[in-house]
Amino acid sequence: MSHPSKQKGNRYEREIVKQAQEAGIEAERAWGSNGRALGFHEEVDCLLHVSEELKLRIQAKVRKKIAQHLKPSVFVDMQVIKEDRGESLAVIRYKDLLEILAMLNTNQP
Repeated sequence: MSHPSKQKGNRYEREIVKQAQEAGIEAERAWGSNGRALGFHEEVDCLLHVSEELKLRIQAKVRKKIAQHLKPSVFVDMQVIKEDRGESLAVIRYKDLLEILAMLNTNQP
């Protein structure tokens, strides 16, 4: 049997794929959590097929606790964060991202 943290990560990857599929977005998990199984870098855990042109590579990380200042509050749609001299990153609730992607997918010609 694999390590408990590996099992937790695998469960989370399956959850990501299931939620995407429930939102109408084709999704798959890399075999063994290794993106090379999907033809990508080994850090890719899941792949969302939003459209023929748009495929999003996901690395899934699950932690016991995430810093409160990184989480979007109930009053905003996303949190944008940046380290000094770094690039901006958007933290968005996954369900909200799936809604946006599903809308984009249905607006395809």
